Parts: sequence; structure tokens; C-alpha cells
Amino acid sequence: MRTRTSASVAAVAGLLALPLALTGCSAFGVGDDSDDGGKVTLTFQSLAYQDTTIAATQEIVDAWNEANPDVQVELVQGSWDNVHDQLVTQFQGGTAPDIIHDESADIMGFAEQGYLADLSPYLGDDTKSAVSDDIWGTVTASDGSIVAAPTLLQSYVVFANTDAFADAGVEVPAGETLTWDDFQALATQLGGDGGFGVGWGLQQPTAAVMNLSLGFDGTFFDGDQINVGENELAVPERIHAMAYDDGSLDPVSLTQSGSDVLPGFFDGKYSMYVAGNYIAQQITESAPEGFNWAVLPPLAGTAGATQAANPQTMSVAAESEHVEESAAFIDFFMQADHQAALAQGDWLIPSSTAARDLVAEQTAGDNGWGAILASGEGLSAAPFQSAVNYPQWKDQYATPALQQYLADEITVEELQAQLTDGWNDLG
Repeated sequence: MRTRTSASVAAVAGLLALPLALTGCSAFGVGDDSDDGGKVTLTFQSLAYQDTTIAATQEIVDAWNEANPDVQVELVQGSWDNVHDQLVTQFQGGTAPDIIHDESADIMGFAEQGYLADLSPYLGDDTKSAVSDDIWGTVTASDGSIVAAPTLLQSYVVFANTDAFADAGVEVPAGETLTWDDFQALATQLGGDGGFGVGWGLQQPTAAVMNLSLGFDGTFFDGDQINVGENELAVPERIHAMAYDDGSLDPVSLTQSGSDVLPGFFDGKYSMYVAGNYIAQQITESAPEGFNWAVLPPLAGTAGATQAANPQTMSVAAESEHVEESAAFIDFFMQADHQAALAQGDWLIPSSTAARDLVAEQTAGDNGWGAILASGEGLSAAPFQSAVNYPQWKDQYATPALQQYLADEITVEELQAQLTDGWNDLG
């Protein structure tokens, strides 16, 4: 999904792309102190997969291990593709790693079941103060416990082929935000002659819809009660209208992944392309020579340019025998220079203000970084992140229902019913 670029390599210059420690089954589970001298070994299940991010993660672990000879961290490779199911098995079997890499939308169910330790007594003041209260809200359980440290964030942004804008005589938007109405008008202006104003890979549509719906006050949940009303349907209805009413958005792209749609953006089929901000790396790496592009201001609905914050997270298993030591490593992991290196490796937005400032300084805002970092200012906690059954509802009900609606196979009323009834069936 995201590949190495010269910019990201420079951001983590000096990091050694060391291989992850190869471990057997004994690497999983709570840390042990069976080594000579009572040395503690903590397992850290990392989901990093980019070369640059793996290198940055390994460098952080190596620096920790050098400075803390009595508390060693051992990396174990996990995968975003099956992390939820893997953690279910590990928690139920008592084999969870000490330190867990995941995302806030996935961990809250585990937290409510008591599988994650409360980190609030252990995280340092610098770590706590560097992150906004809104972002901390995404990792705070119903009892007020902090069950993770939020690390990197994604936003959804609009990429523009600036030459296509110039050819159409359309000015590239500037300013702090881009309203959905103006976005749709731009798409209509830029379409035609066999092309479309927008391509949007929404093969897996739920995350984009849920995150962007906050811009219309679309919250979906109040505790464990679902409400799918006008605000919640605003984003899918607008996307549907662009695809099937004014023809400004390619409906075929809605069935494809973001990576599948990207070549059409390069080839001029689409003047604009909507995706997670991390796609900027692929554009920088893969765009044809002479391809000129920009990231447009953040999309704004009736409630502004708000999007749901779903940060990557670092948690500690409640069953770990070394919660305090694990939390100390997370504090170390959260240092601004570490987060800035990881962010540039993945082209994501650091949760901490200090790390964002470092990224802004180190990138000089080039390759879309200025607009990407600006989009992070509107990220906020969303109610769906605290809904215990959200991961199951997303996979079993929301995703297939949204896929059918965006393929024009069901009506908006049927979408509303499927989303609501699906959640209630889980209750």
C-alpha cells in the first residue's frame, strides 16, 4: 500500500533496516525474567510493514535496549490483515504479547473485556501533554482508564492533478477548508471528455464513511445505541449522487481499492483522487515524470473539517507481569523524534504536537505534507470507537451494506435499515 520514497528515507536517515528478531512460540505471552540476573524480556508485537517504518521501529527498540540492559524488548511481527483475530486468540489463550500495536477502533472491545492494562498511572506528563484531549478520548475506556497511547493518525484528503485543473481553466482551491458542495462542483467542472472529476477507491468503504461523517455531525452511536439518520447518511448519499446523478465520480472506482484507482489518476482519467493521506508516498514514488499534483484543503461538511481520529495505538496486556516496564517503553516510543521518524516512514500524522512540528520542519511542507498536517487539526474522537461490537458490525453488516449502496443495488432507506438492524442483531 505504501512504499519507500526518497523523502521518507531521508526522514529516517541513519536508521538500520535490521531484520526483526526471529522468535518461536515462546516469544508470545507476557514478559519473563527467567534470564540470568533477573533481566526482564518484553515482547512487542509490531504491525509495521513498510521498510522505512520497520527500520525506524527497530532503531527505537535498539536504542531502548542499549539504554536499558535489564529490561529488553523483543520484536515480534504481526499483521494488520489479521490483528483482531490474532489478539482474540492470544487473549483467550493467555499468550498475548506485553506490548500491543493496534488501532483505537479495534482495541476498545478488548479494553471493556479487561484485556488491556490502565496506563494512566505510568505514562509520563510529557507524553500526556503532547497529545490533545480529543485524541486521548479515542483510547479512554468507559471507566476513565487510558488503555493505550495514540501514535499515528490518518486523514482522508483530496489529491489534485494541477495540470488537469489548469487545462480546464479551473483554479486550484486554496484556503483552510474545501466544502463538500465546492468539491462536488469542482468534480462536475473537471469531468467530461471520457474522464471523471474524481476517482475514489471505496472497495472497503466503512472507515472512510464513518470518519468523514463527523463533518456532518454524523455520530452513528450514542453509547451502545445506534442512530442512522440524515447526518449519518450525508457522506454516502453525496458520494452516490456524484456517481449516479451528475456523473462526476467514476462508479467503477467505488468497487476498487485505492491502489487500483491510482493509475487512473496518473493517466488523466481522474482530475482528483480521494484517499488516505498516506497515499502521498505512492504518488511521490510512482507518479510519471512531470506529473504535478497537490493536496487540497481538508473536506468540510456542515460541522466543519472534522474527521474521526482512529490512531494507531500502543497498549499493554493486562496479564503482563511487567506493566510498568512496558509502559516505560511506550513512553520512550512516544518521544517526538521517534514519532516523527515513524510518521514519515508511513506518511501518517503524529498524534503529538511536538512530533507534528518536527515533521513540518523536516519536510518543509513539501509533497503535500503542509495540507496533510493541516488535515490532522480536525481529527477528533468519535462515538463508534467506544462501541464494543463495532469491529464485528463493521465487517458483517456495515461494509456489505455500504458496498451494495455505492454499487446502486439498494436504496438509501435499505442502507439505513441494514445498518440499524445489523447492529441491533448483535445486541
